[in-house]
Amino acid sequence: MIRDITLGQYYPEYSIIHKLDPRLKIIITLVYIASLFIIEDFYGYLIVVAAVGGVIAASRVPLRFIVRGLKPILLIIVFTFALNVFMTRGDVLWEYGWLHITRQGIYTAFFMALRLILLIFGSSLLTLTTKPMKLTDGIESLLGPAKKLGLPTHELAMMMTIALRFIPTLLEETDKIMKAQQARGADFETGSVFRRAKALVPILIPLFVGAFRIAQELAMAMEARCYRGGEGRTKLNALSFKRRDAAAAAVCALYVAAMVAERVFI
Repeated sequence: MIRDITLGQYYPEYSIIHKLDPRLKIIITLVYIASLFIIEDFYGYLIVVAAVGGVIAASRVPLRFIVRGLKPILLIIVFTFALNVFMTRGDVLWEYGWLHITRQGIYTAFFMALRLILLIFGSSLLTLTTKPMKLTDGIESLLGPAKKLGLPTHELAMMMTIALRFIPTLLEETDKIMKAQQARGADFETGSVFRRAKALVPILIPLFVGAFRIAQELAMAMEARCYRGGEGRTKLNALSFKRRDAAAAAVCALYVAAMVAERVFI
């Protein structure tokens, strides 16, 4: 399951989505996430599903690869679905003691689970189609106005990108530790939930040691390449908007217009 987490990974492909300016992709992702929390009915979700499906098709990232990222949060999705089904008041369809299922609860639970799934899809597409260095440049450029206030925008962008990029690395490290302990007789898959959670505690110490080792190796590699922060640095490939970026921005504007029209007229 650890290897199924796709957040932070980059999927190399030659597609129009991969070529887009990272600043535009970050803005579009933020707009997309905001839209997920304002839709309330079937037609709004239909627009979002159509938009996500179009982006996935244009990115050429296999759908099964993106769906694989849902496995680690499947328990959260099921828990959220069950919580909304049994705790939402409304027209009772089934009742047993203090438990009850309502028509409104089923409606809310279905769309809440769908919202979580679409949120994972959209956020994963940003990292799957954007190289870490380009993502750093995009975040730094968007934080440009904050530099006038004295904030170290380059360092902030670098830390955010490193943290995102090292999610798969730390998960791989965790997988190695778990397999090593399983080879020595550790059991992480049987017993109650509390017993399995307790069995994971011995993983934390070697995981922290490994994380500090990786951080030290990264720092030494950056120093060996004479990295001294963002002051006075130049870029080999400067970011610039092209026609495809303008077309993508227009498509995003149409998406926003469709969402607004859906809220106003439907």
